[in-house]
Amino acid sequence: MSRRFEHAGFRMWRAALVRILVCALAVLPATEGAQAQEASKKVLHIDSYHAGNEWNDRIVAALRETLTGKDIELRVFHMDTKRRPSDSDIRASALEAKRIIDEFKPDVITTSDDPAAQHLVQPYMRDSSIPVVFCGLNWDASTYGLPFRNTTGMVEVSPIPQIVRLLRKHARGPKLGFLSEDTQVKRKELAYHERLFGITYDKTYFVRTHAAWKEAFLQAQKEVDMLMILGVGALPDWNLADATRLAEEKSEIPSGTDFEWLTAVSLIGVVKSPQEQGRWVGQATLRILEGVQPSDIPLSYNREGELFFNDRIARKLGIKDFPPLARAVR
Repeated sequence: MSRRFEHAGFRMWRAALVRILVCALAVLPATEGAQAQEASKKVLHIDSYHAGNEWNDRIVAALRETLTGKDIELRVFHMDTKRRPSDSDIRASALEAKRIIDEFKPDVITTSDDPAAQHLVQPYMRDSSIPVVFCGLNWDASTYGLPFRNTTGMVEVSPIPQIVRLLRKHARGPKLGFLSEDTQVKRKELAYHERLFGITYDKTYFVRTHAAWKEAFLQAQKEVDMLMILGVGALPDWNLADATRLAEEKSEIPSGTDFEWLTAVSLIGVVKSPQEQGRWVGQATLRILEGVQPSDIPLSYNREGELFFNDRIARKLGIKDFPPLARAVR
């Protein structure tokens, strides 16, 4: 069942391709009846990450569905910054995105996640004549000077206090750990958890491989009383089946996540909806194509979420009470 959350003045509820030298560009026609070159409007979506990253793939799918049948050609460019995180690679990717913008001449640019905002929108698109609609930008758009006159977007927030509250009901003590991929975005998230919610993590585990994730997960069972599990998209060898077996066999403490695809390794998930962000971006894009100025569309925050409960891990921990309204992890 969908939930809505509130915090600090705004509503908060509840992110393999052949690798080429720069990035991958996929052409995704949003119309079925007309040829792409005959579309009257053009939209270019800049994805900060790579095709196959489940969060972003769902954003694109919802965006494409929202634009379907509207006589719009949609293209998607993947910056691939999780798998190509060096400063030089990211700069090259941003410049390639800019080249494609100049060549494609879109009527609207849409983006997802922080790297596109930081490395493309902020330096190259500020107050441009091309409208920009962003989503997946974590916690605070002003970090990148947004919004500009030509931008609007949905800022992504997470129900971290709600997850921690649920975990505390089953924890043996107060110590909290943070386990995630080692990326700039996740380190930003950690800082905002502390700044916005006053949450202190007693142990942080930033990892870059599946083996390191497993080692950190086992280490956390002995060092903290609760564990927040956030983000694995940057792990090139991530193996969900193997991680699920480990979590089901070795969990000694309650764990929580805000990603649906990590509920298999967590006791509790209060998960965000990437589809909500894709739909919002698509709807804002349609309004702009109808003549509305981006500056007249207020910034929004994601609100949709759903509670998940992993009964297999619960049994390992001796927890018998299934939370009301929770969805079982399959």
